[in-house]
Amino acid sequence: MSFDRLKTRLGGAIALLAVAGFLASCQVRPLYSDNAGVAEALGAIAFSEAHHRVEQEVRNHLIFLTSGGKGEPATPEYDVELHVGTGVSPVLLVDSSDTARAGQVTVTGDYVLRRHSDGQILKAGNRSSLALVDFPVQEFAKLRAIRDAENRAARELAELVRADIAAVLAR
Repeated sequence: MSFDRLKTRLGGAIALLAVAGFLASCQVRPLYSDNAGVAEALGAIAFSEAHHRVEQEVRNHLIFLTSGGKGEPATPEYDVELHVGTGVSPVLLVDSSDTARAGQVTVTGDYVLRRHSDGQILKAGNRSSLALVDFPVQEFAKLRAIRDAENRAARELAELVRADIAAVLAR
């Protein structure tokens, strides 16, 4: 066997071992797998009281998403302080009448996740979600469209906050 041929086989064997070692170090598992206790930890979260309608929407969705529909826990292990704000900005202005034909609703949320036993902050963050809305000519229809967009954005914001909290509790 020639030296070049031996060198090629040795290089191939080393490459094969390197790939096998790399694949062996990979751990593929669902982000919110139950074997890590994430579902139980999510079910033990208490959320702060809401101060307005959109904040109540986000809070309600978070309670449902974290508890699996069971409601808030009697003895929480974690507390989440949640502050939600909302804003409507016009898009597609009509120059002749100076009115908007469409807009976007932004719902932002600041949250702090604390361990209930000692008050240690585990995660603080902020997220925002956006919902697009068409503005009808009738004023009541416009208000209802904005409210529906706020509800859609609140549901999306709750999903984002839940994902952040689950990632922290999975560690």
